[in-house]
Amino acid sequence: MSRTRSPALDPWAPVVRRAERLCHTTALLLALSGLLHLVVFAVDGGPWSGPVSWRKPVTFGLSFGLTLIAVTWVTSYVRVEPRLRTALLLVFAADCVVEVGGITLQAWRRVPSHLDMETPFDTVVSMTLAVGGGVLVVLLTVFALASFRHRPAGPTGMALAVRSGFAILLVALALGAAMIARGVVLTRTGHQEAAYHSTAPLKPLHGVSLHAVLVLPALAWLLSRTSWSETTRRRIVTAAVGCYAVAVAGAGIWAGLIY
Repeated sequence: MSRTRSPALDPWAPVVRRAERLCHTTALLLALSGLLHLVVFAVDGGPWSGPVSWRKPVTFGLSFGLTLIAVTWVTSYVRVEPRLRTALLLVFAADCVVEVGGITLQAWRRVPSHLDMETPFDTVVSMTLAVGGGVLVVLLTVFALASFRHRPAGPTGMALAVRSGFAILLVALALGAAMIARGVVLTRTGHQEAAYHSTAPLKPLHGVSLHAVLVLPALAWLLSRTSWSETTRRRIVTAAVGCYAVAVAGAGIWAGLIY
């Protein structure tokens, strides 16, 4: 639902608000799951890195929780038909649960969550996570395209922040797809260990790119609460976008040097 639409005149407004509340609750539970597994890691110990680690349910729980909150909030500024936005958000929330649930399940089973095809069950989990990743790419690409098709609503700098956030997010999605595709190829050709290690150099770049859709719009929103002029706020958002792009480029160069 666009911020330019009057909720009182929109019969879908109550449905959209319920969907948003559901997404917020789901995001909170995912983030809490990540924090809970941080406690599990502190108690149980074990390696922080590697394909079998408590790191995965921690980082994925927190990342998916933050991303779900971000997408739910940011898409309220994007001009998407309310029924379509509601459907996309609900599917996105369900997919986030599937991804974090599969990763968490495998962490407790002490086996890799991705690219593990040692048993039929592990293959099902691995392929489910891969398909879920594809669904995420499609859903977020739809929102990204909508943000460029029509100028997002909101305070000064929000349109630039939303569009830039989604553009950088697409980089993260492309990297995620590339990591999975390369890992699957290596696994299918009998190079299981190489598959597990092939994604490591790209993870920092993937992580940095993933949360621009939250950081940049949040900055624009915070600036709207100040008494600074629109020109000043716009310049700050523009500078922040440039700095974030430099950070992404730097992570990309680093990944290229060690890949």
